[in-house]
Amino acid sequence: MSTDKLVDFDEVLTRYEPVIGLETHVELGTASKMFCGCSTTFGAEPNTQTCPVCLGLPGALPVANAAAIEATIRIGLALGCRIATWCRFARKNYFYPDIPKGFQTSQYDEPLCTAGHLDVEVDGETYRVEIERVHLEEDTGKNLHVGGSTGRIHGADHSLIDYNRAGIPLVEIVTRPIPGAGAKAPEVARAYVDELREIVRALGVSDVKMEQGSLRCDVNLSVAPIGSLEWGTRSETKNVNSLRSVERAVRFEMRRQAAVLDDGGRVVQETRHFHEDTGTTSSGRSKEEATDYRYFPEPDLVPLAPDEEWVEKLAAALPELPAARRVRLSQEWGIAPTEMAWLVNAGAVDLVGDTVAAGASPTDARKWWLGELARRANDAGVELADLAVTPAQVAELVALVGAGTINDQLARQALDGVLAGEGDPAQVVESRGLAVMGESDELVAAVDAAIEANPDVAEKVRGGKVQAIGALVGAVMKTTRGKADAATVKRMLEERLS
Repeated sequence: MSTDKLVDFDEVLTRYEPVIGLETHVELGTASKMFCGCSTTFGAEPNTQTCPVCLGLPGALPVANAAAIEATIRIGLALGCRIATWCRFARKNYFYPDIPKGFQTSQYDEPLCTAGHLDVEVDGETYRVEIERVHLEEDTGKNLHVGGSTGRIHGADHSLIDYNRAGIPLVEIVTRPIPGAGAKAPEVARAYVDELREIVRALGVSDVKMEQGSLRCDVNLSVAPIGSLEWGTRSETKNVNSLRSVERAVRFEMRRQAAVLDDGGRVVQETRHFHEDTGTTSSGRSKEEATDYRYFPEPDLVPLAPDEEWVEKLAAALPELPAARRVRLSQEWGIAPTEMAWLVNAGAVDLVGDTVAAGASPTDARKWWLGELARRANDAGVELADLAVTPAQVAELVALVGAGTINDQLARQALDGVLAGEGDPAQVVESRGLAVMGESDELVAAVDAAIEANPDVAEKVRGGKVQAIGALVGAVMKTTRGKADAATVKRMLEERLS
């Protein structure tokens, strides 16, 4: 648990200005690794997807993955970057157990894509995030530290290494410093990573599953006194792997660094670890500069020289990007930008869109995803998309309500069964006997019983106080455990009390 002294977040903003910067790593969904033919399938047995090339054995020579190069260019184009007409790979030299070659093949001063931007919206205000570079490299292996309480090397009994991930194509997207966000800095950081994730998903070049590490973010942050002509010393919180954690990491570092400066201390330029359970960071190691890595051009790979005509074809073939899609859907669904912003914040745009595509109306789709399903996701502490229900199943639920087979109350019970893995909504309705009760002898008996049990209310209705009938409808619905149709019950009561 962190023992850092902290300043209240609102108090930080009275004296300091935060500057954020984000380095986002995206594992590409290619079938093979960046420089060899090994599989990239997630979850394979440790060290079963390796070869002399990705293990860095003597005499093994790399060959660049063309699909990874194309995917990187498409990401750059989607971010409005300039695409290099000539660039090279470089060796980034450092010694760590998960780097079997003793260096990482990356790009240094000649990246594939430069000078882009991404606009994000937070609370109705647009922030432009400048993209400095998008470059292509290979991922590292994965260390597993066994023993101890933190899962890190300190306190571990021993460490294991899985090289299956070593050599998987990895795109790094680096922003320029982002000043001026003020109190919104945590939300801007989250919104940027979220929008970037949606763009990459729309391009189809990665599954961007943060929980599996195919998208992870390094959060750079510094604070400086308001009005200062120089930015503060930054920290870099490594491998943050959820949107919520990106926001929490920024917020915590603002509070921590402000406390250091308030006490007359000096913020150390270092990497830090983020702790999901507490929302805090802890010191890692001093942050290296580029000179520490002794970059030099990769001698075993030829330079990349993307053909301009090919790049133009890739640009022309880009799919509709998320921002443009949201504008189109707002018009098609007839909703205001503020309501679309609610959908974005809830992570529900694609879910609602797919539900509409499956046959539901936009109104019904939004009602379920932003209402009942959002409540359940919040109670479970998960994202909407992680609920065990598909848009097609929600559309089926809506159709059953529309057909009068079930009502909203019964639909919620059917949803319980769907989430429990009992099948699609129609199957759950049948197996649980949830269909709305028709005008059967059982319903007639329930209506008559409600009138008999509530003579005073019945008399009020006969006397012209029609609003009093609601109490009788409620009594029938309770007796039938919600299986009766409220409109039918009301009509039957009115016929008897007129």
